[in-house]
Amino acid sequence: MSEPLTFGVEEEFFVVDVEGHLSQLAGEVVEAADEPNGELQKELTRAQAESATDVCRSPEELLDQLKSLRAKLAGAAAERGLRLLASGTAPLPEPGPPGITPGARYQRMAEHFGATAHSGATCGCHVHVAIPDKATGIRVLNQVRRRLPSLLALLANSPIAQGADTGYSSWRYQQWTRWPSAGPPPRFSSLDHYESLIDGWLRAGAILDRGMVYWDVRLSDNQPTIEFRVADVAPVPEDAALLAVLARGLVQTALDTEEDLPELPNEVLRGHLWRASRDGSDGRLPHPVHGDLVPAPAVFDELLTHVGDALKAAGDHDFAEAGLARHRESGCGARRQRRAFGDGANAAAVVDLLTV
Repeated sequence: MSEPLTFGVEEEFFVVDVEGHLSQLAGEVVEAADEPNGELQKELTRAQAESATDVCRSPEELLDQLKSLRAKLAGAAAERGLRLLASGTAPLPEPGPPGITPGARYQRMAEHFGATAHSGATCGCHVHVAIPDKATGIRVLNQVRRRLPSLLALLANSPIAQGADTGYSSWRYQQWTRWPSAGPPPRFSSLDHYESLIDGWLRAGAILDRGMVYWDVRLSDNQPTIEFRVADVAPVPEDAALLAVLARGLVQTALDTEEDLPELPNEVLRGHLWRASRDGSDGRLPHPVHGDLVPAPAVFDELLTHVGDALKAAGDHDFAEAGLARHRESGCGARRQRRAFGDGANAAAVVDLLTV
């Protein structure tokens, strides 16, 4: 490998009022925030805002931009008496959905998909990693898909929703996969196979455009990248940077090696993702190679070993190792949320914990 693959991160956030309830002013916050680096965008609902870093080359550069973008959004929110919330689902009970952001595309989605669009406000973290071309990207997709549950469990950050513990570490994932195009991608035989499935969705009206291809990992239409979409928004930017470094390691490993493992059927992979969304980093997860349940830390150790050579070549190994060590101490966001929630079902404390 000559130069490390470039990468970038998109983060979705809730904008909430001083008490922690969803606000309908996220669009105003986005419009008012400064953008020294990266980009700020409106999202599907009026309560959501999104940030996107520039193309980055090192985890340190990426982390600096993640911190800066969060600060800009949080500052614009504070000026309006609002707060920025880094959680995959809204913790407090809400009287109703926050409403759809004005705009022809979002309004069309809301009319076509009904309650799935109106009641499905969730916040994720998306990582883009550069690839040479789409045909190569298909080979990479086929290799990285079995590690998606590891990434989901690592960043699970949405156990509390509507004032209650859902029993899932990532309730966002359960909510998100109601969309007909969401979930794990199958193993593709070719780029034509990939395109044929998208064409089938379009013809069925299961998606309205190619931007609605919501697989947990997909080829980007607008950039020469693979996009990992499986994770909840991170509680802190350091977790998002760790996810990005591991995702880059997965892509580079797939480019450098041919995986010699039995095919993982999509039905089984869905089961692995269900387990990861339930247990997060505190339970037992299916091992990505043999499929038996093992303690979650063993899955994260396997991931670090799997991408170890790529991390070392990029100079990322120390960053990833330190990030995983910190993660072992603090746990994923779900553990932190439940600790704040406590026996008294204190959802307001969860909001305070996750306010940027």
